[in-house]
Amino acid sequence: MVTLAEVVASADAWLQPALFQDYDRAWNGLQVENGGTVVRLAAAVDASMTTIQRAIDAGANLMLVHHGLFWNETRPWTGRRYDLIRRLIKSDLAVYSQHLPLDGHPRLGNAAQLAVALGWTVHQPFFFRSGVSIGVQSTLTNPVDRDQLASQLGACLGRPPLLLPGGSPHCRRIGICTGGAGAELAQAAAEGVDTFITGEGPHWTHALAEDLGLNVFYGGHYATETFGVKALAAELSATFALPWTFIDHPSGL
Repeated sequence: MVTLAEVVASADAWLQPALFQDYDRAWNGLQVENGGTVVRLAAAVDASMTTIQRAIDAGANLMLVHHGLFWNETRPWTGRRYDLIRRLIKSDLAVYSQHLPLDGHPRLGNAAQLAVALGWTVHQPFFFRSGVSIGVQSTLTNPVDRDQLASQLGACLGRPPLLLPGGSPHCRRIGICTGGAGAELAQAAAEGVDTFITGEGPHWTHALAEDLGLNVFYGGHYATETFGVKALAAELSATFALPWTFIDHPSGL
């Protein structure tokens, strides 16, 4: 029998959430308990009514997510919000969430896993927050053509990225910080990359990318953040011999 406490302790030990200064409502770690055992895992980017129901339908009793239950204001617990917590309790489904720790982990993280998917197995820490890296960067021996990189990235993400072609047509030093880091192009450029891959950003970053001489790829917030929960689920599966399911529920954003 695998206990919930064992699984949570292992995930916490790998991801070390105490090292990260995260968004106040991220609430990294165990967000909802169950009866104390785990028989099947589900992984999803977001905890929502849809993903929770699909995890229940898959027979999971521990759900791993990147964006947890408390991301937005959650009081009062009435209407559909009450229905959500009622389903969790009735189905004995626990919820475990990690945000920045699952972006920046050097092996299991969203950025590291996306780099590996692109074929870059050697990478360095990148995009520091309060002294802790939440991304990775790779320096390519042979620079890749910008349009070729767009094609490769689209194949990894399942959707074509949006390119802001502010820099050289040849990409050599490439940084990745998944999700919504587009408003922080200046930090990416200051850390020395010529190309920056993230999920999304505001309109004014088009001009800023040109000012900075930086190529920027917006691959989609959701699409760039499917990697970490899958890697965490696979690692827990291998450690505890637990089956797992990925609940794919794209936002399109």
